Amino acid sequence: MKTTSIKTASGMYINYFFLGMVNIILASNMSSLTKQWNTDPTGISYVIAAIGFGKLLTYGISGVLSDKIGRKPLVVASAGIMAVFLVGIPLSPSYELAFVFALLAGVANSAMDAGTYPALTELFPAASGSANVLVKAFMSVGATLLPLLITFLSDHSLFYGFAFYLPAAVYALNIVYLSTLSFPKRQKMPTSSGQQESPAFLSEPVFQKEGTALIIIGFTSTALFTVSQIWLPSYAQKAAGLAESASVQLLSYYSIGSLTSVLLLAVLLNRWVKPVMITLLYPVITLCTLAVMLTVHVPVVLDITAFFLGFSTAGVFQITITLMTELFWKRKGTVTGIVATASSIASILLPIATGLIAKAGGIAHIFMFDFGIAVIGTAAAAFLYYRYKKLTAAPSRN
Repeated sequence: MKTTSIKTASGMYINYFFLGMVNIILASNMSSLTKQWNTDPTGISYVIAAIGFGKLLTYGISGVLSDKIGRKPLVVASAGIMAVFLVGIPLSPSYELAFVFALLAGVANSAMDAGTYPALTELFPAASGSANVLVKAFMSVGATLLPLLITFLSDHSLFYGFAFYLPAAVYALNIVYLSTLSFPKRQKMPTSSGQQESPAFLSEPVFQKEGTALIIIGFTSTALFTVSQIWLPSYAQKAAGLAESASVQLLSYYSIGSLTSVLLLAVLLNRWVKPVMITLLYPVITLCTLAVMLTVHVPVVLDITAFFLGFSTAGVFQITITLMTELFWKRKGTVTGIVATASSIASILLPIATGLIAKAGGIAHIFMFDFGIAVIGTAAAAFLYYRYKKLTAAPSRN
């Protein structure tokens, strides 16, 4: 493995380490931001939705730019735009200006994805799956550490904005670092036989069946972790009476669960466990976890459920894309874009919907709604599992 490839990958992983923080930074500072912008938690959820909206608006153009001008410009630009977001939020005097900065964060996220995933595949063609799984791992570590930083600032009566400025400073430094690195040339990578081969299916997959199920899973998988990342601390404060600093720690347990899951999947997938099994098993775990969380309001139980929520929602979206490209391998780019769009729609709608629920019925109703989403995701996964078993060839017996 070339040293240059490792250096280039490390720069991109640094971006995602801090993206893990960005994903929860608004929800984790909800109390401070509601005071600063004279709004309520519902208002903060709308700002969070703006990130998803910015991502959805630019998904298509980011992919085109990645193929036309290369991966490096998008990766470098994403770090710069994200730094602007992180500096801008604590300095925003109004809710409206914060909304604009949140849109920029969505643009940065879109550019980061469009540049990084293809670049990692081109850097490590023989281990692209592992390279992409590490993206989620770095995000989980970043999300685990942010609550600790916020707690430190709170305990020492320091300005909450330092939790934004530190990642912004690193992003700025990473721009310089990434600018000095070489990225691989864009090229088509054939299989060992020199051409694309069709997976072995007993019959042709039907997009209206398997494809629809995977689109639903793409939506619900994103919806489930979006709700948890936004509302888990608020739920702990309301349901169990936890202090703000203690409730934010739940996001650390959530992220530890997510990281544990990603590392476990990297070892187990395709060796001992098929991806389609994970798409069914994980939503079932989420269902059980939400049921416990809604009925048992003990702090230690909430710590445990936060871990399992993180565990069972991690990696499902990536596995969904893997299955979609396996089943509909002739249109990999198109079907990947469809799943990504469903995910982006979830990242927009869920903050808005849950914000309205919080205003109308309270925080507990949000997780009842989340339970319903998990039921839908589980039903879609069960249908997919049934169809996949019918499609795949039976293993040969010696």
